[in-house]
Amino acid sequence: MTDRPVIAFMYDFDRTLSPKDMQEYGFIPGLGMEPDDFWRACSRREREFGMDPILAYMLVMLEKAEGRQLVTRDTLRGLGRGVKLFPGVETWFSRVNAYAARAGLAAEHYIISSGLKEIIEGTPIAGEFREIYAASFCYRDSGVPFWPAMAVNYTSKTQFLFRINKGVFDVNENRRLNEYTPEDRRRVPFRNMVYLGDGLTDVPCMKLTKVNGGHSIAVFRDDRTVADGMLLDGRVDAVVEADYRRGRELEKRIFEIVDRVAATDRVVARSLADADRARRERADG
Repeated sequence: MTDRPVIAFMYDFDRTLSPKDMQEYGFIPGLGMEPDDFWRACSRREREFGMDPILAYMLVMLEKAEGRQLVTRDTLRGLGRGVKLFPGVETWFSRVNAYAARAGLAAEHYIISSGLKEIIEGTPIAGEFREIYAASFCYRDSGVPFWPAMAVNYTSKTQFLFRINKGVFDVNENRRLNEYTPEDRRRVPFRNMVYLGDGLTDVPCMKLTKVNGGHSIAVFRDDRTVADGMLLDGRVDAVVEADYRRGRELEKRIFEIVDRVAATDRVVARSLADADRARRERADG
């Protein structure tokens, strides 16, 4: 726990922190398939069964792996070691944490991804996140998956913003999540939240963060067309290259947001203190 105001950074994973979909680094090559063939198989399952696309790719992973490669919780985590990250990602979190601390804030980092939690848990940056909200399997005692435990699609991602906002991190706890709490009394007000994503599947989270006073950034690798479209449509505040190295534009933008959040939090804290004093004096009559 911290007595400093919290600034929460929330990240998609695929094409936000990593250049490609995580399955394309080790899992799909291990099947002897090309990525396009794998994703086409997922699309066929979607159409055939009327499936959620996340459930479809989880099903195809198990179908295609049968007789070709072992899939367990441990082997999936092992695949995380082969996932490539954008330049500067591995040192990004310590730099942001240090800058936020100097501004009087406590930085926290979260993953909200439609990718696979088990693979993310195997990456070298997994320990940087307070929570990893992503798709996951149920496992037998042997570690073999047998059913989806969680599917995180582009609309269900938004529930995790409210979990972070209210400090209700357990995905099985819904009563406290739905209880009314004034925004300024929530653990992380939306104005202290920053969402980083890369594409249209991030739009609900980006828009929800932005319209509630937070900050949304679209990152891109080579082609900024989609990101620029989201900016012009008012869905994000900024479009920045996915380069997380020291001194690059993304770091500059994030540090500016940290400064703004810290200043706003000081102003709000004074206003809340004034309101508390006024209520006490009125009650004392």
